[in-house]
Amino acid sequence: MRNFEHVNVTSIASAIKNLEGNYSLPIAGGTDLITQMKSDILRPERLVNLKEIPGLKDIRFDESSGLEIGALATLAEIAGFEMVERRYPVLLQSISAAASPQIRNSGTIGGNLNQGSRCWYYRGPFHCWLKGGEICYARQGENEHHAIFRGGPCYTVQPSDPAIALVALNSKVRIRSKQGERIIPLDQFFQKPKNDSRQLNILKSNEFITGLTIPLLDEGSRGIYLKAMSRRVWSFALVSVAAQLSFKGHLVKDARLVLGGVSAVPWLVSEAASTLQNQKLDDNLIDDIANLSVKDAHPLSKNAYKIPLIKGLVKEALNSLRL
Repeated sequence: MRNFEHVNVTSIASAIKNLEGNYSLPIAGGTDLITQMKSDILRPERLVNLKEIPGLKDIRFDESSGLEIGALATLAEIAGFEMVERRYPVLLQSISAAASPQIRNSGTIGGNLNQGSRCWYYRGPFHCWLKGGEICYARQGENEHHAIFRGGPCYTVQPSDPAIALVALNSKVRIRSKQGERIIPLDQFFQKPKNDSRQLNILKSNEFITGLTIPLLDEGSRGIYLKAMSRRVWSFALVSVAAQLSFKGHLVKDARLVLGGVSAVPWLVSEAASTLQNQKLDDNLIDDIANLSVKDAHPLSKNAYKIPLIKGLVKEALNSLRL
């Protein structure tokens, strides 16, 4: 690991000031950042420790506005918050499926949403496209874990489990910088890497996440998160599905269906979700939705297995939510 300066800050204003200038990065739990630094992927000259800023660990629920989560709240703290279990089970399930208990106890939600690619070419000794090279080695190489939607020039996939559930919950993210605060839908926070921004989200060099807002759900809302892995525990998703539905009687009033492990961004299946509206869930409709979920898939040489896996998980999720 290269030498760096470590700065403790106690206010958002001080954090903003210290993130200016030299190549500086914010740090809280550091579970992914330090790993990338040890591998010489990231080479910051300064780390700005956010852990002493008051309020950034707070989790609050309000019956009129919903759930507020500070960026420094750990995954374990969010999972242990009573209203998450009672009102947002899809989020609880996604956190329970993420990483290991030790990492959930130290990793923050802000860091989880801002983690780097888990592609073995990115993490390994390859000067891949995402690290500034010319080639995405996954395109012609070992690509069984890679993207089947909107791939190229990079075929990495979004690694966060909570991100998939949070997009299904129509969450918003709060971001601070010298220019002030901006609040954007979480599905607009993630991006497909491109030539002028080879990263998985829209954060600029002097910006950091301060929190999340999750709206209050309808009385008849139901959600589920399912994840297929290559081993039973502590593995990133081959495919995951977050489904969040609200009902009016036996009809679907509103639906959000999001896939993980298949694209650089949480893959919002908008056409399938809109098809569910004002319909009663039955076997034929669920089959149609499963087929629509893979409509735009373009698998690589070794990951076509994700197509039937998506369809199976979508069917399982929707069947579990039937009234």
